[in-house]
Amino acid sequence: MRVAIIMGSTSDLPKLEPAIDILKDYGVAVDVRCLSAHRAHAGLSAFIDEANSNGTEVIIAGAGMAAALPGVVASQTVLPVIGVPISGSVLDGVDALYSIVQMPPGIPVATVAINGGKNAAYLALQIMSIKHDSIKDKLTSYRKDMEVQAMKANEEIIAKYN
Repeated sequence: MRVAIIMGSTSDLPKLEPAIDILKDYGVAVDVRCLSAHRAHAGLSAFIDEANSNGTEVIIAGAGMAAALPGVVASQTVLPVIGVPISGSVLDGVDALYSIVQMPPGIPVATVAINGGKNAAYLALQIMSIKHDSIKDKLTSYRKDMEVQAMKANEEIIAKYN
């Protein structure tokens, strides 16, 4: 079980660290790289070649501003690619969101919310759960725990205001 996480700049790391932690908590090996689509294209291509052959099942790519990274990654692999738009410009990540979500036909990138590293990890886990029952079981348990907590919060509201 392996996921690659690629960021375009080290400034993106705080938005992607939660994804790294979640994936490792589920027992997934995580390969993390900082490889700009614009400034390190040869290194990026070499890493994608490696991911295509080393058992990587999903790639998460986070980038801000022009946010070409997820699309460039998707153009070089048939592995599922999840794009994480990162805020940081005057447009607060909307520019990155549009860049990632507007891919041409045949080169899709699944896209989560701006700064949505956590959901990128959970989406990667859901994809992997098709093949790995251990991930599926843990995700199912996590969802049940979330429901219990939501219902507990509801009961507290009822008790306080009714």
